[in-house]
Amino acid sequence: MLSLLRILETIEQIYHTAINASIEASAAILKIYDSAIEFDLKKDGSPVTKADLLSSQIIFNHLKDTMIPLMGEERVKQDYATRQKWNSHWCVDPLDGTKMFLQKNDEFAINIAHVKNGEAIFGLIADPVKSKIILGIKNKGVYIFNYTDADAEENWQKIKAPTQRNNPIIVACSRGFGTKSNGAKVFGYEEKIKEDFGEFNLLKKGSALKFFDLAEGKADMYVRLGPTMEWDIAAGQIILEELGGTIVSLENGERLTYNKESLFNPPFIAKTKVVK
Repeated sequence: MLSLLRILETIEQIYHTAINASIEASAAILKIYDSAIEFDLKKDGSPVTKADLLSSQIIFNHLKDTMIPLMGEERVKQDYATRQKWNSHWCVDPLDGTKMFLQKNDEFAINIAHVKNGEAIFGLIADPVKSKIILGIKNKGVYIFNYTDADAEENWQKIKAPTQRNNPIIVACSRGFGTKSNGAKVFGYEEKIKEDFGEFNLLKKGSALKFFDLAEGKADMYVRLGPTMEWDIAAGQIILEELGGTIVSLENGERLTYNKESLFNPPFIAKTKVVK
């Protein structure tokens, strides 16, 4: 087991800042979660709560001193002419899974990624309810820890790629997977999975928490057919890729990239790598 000190010595200071931002934002989110929650609707019809906005402000307050531009779910979006000049930026979803937050089913997260030249090179996903963070850093691996007692050595674990797939395989998906607007049958992908892997079970879960399941071997792949934004997936991509896994577009088979002119991701499939 690596000691906390040895782990943190290998992590750039800006990533310490991101970790601290997610911990403070998690505490603020939970205070609101434990009360009656009100929400407004954004122009696209999606809900936004005080927790979304407060978490966004907390994270911005932490990250602004890194002098790296920040793009996020609740921030004013810069136009592409400005963004394409960036070689590095933060990609943040301060409360991923707002609908789950409103349903109080515990399936929401905080996503913070550092993107450089279109590639996620650092990403963390915080689970406020379980007080857990999973993070990946390019060429440095993936770690998971409980941040209520982060100084305790036993709370830090370096994650390794799974040694075998589940039998039958487990496909993580959104809560809406199987509906008319977001369904495997509509896109014919259920048959494709059966053709490649045989029978499978679905693991329906909201938000980026599905990447915990992929990293810990509780799911083998994640299929997303409905719309997602860059800040929904960037952190999860570097985590999965550091474990040897892949996330590719279902449209052209290419690896997902970031800071595109359109901030929407294509439909994609994320797969773990099995290491014998």
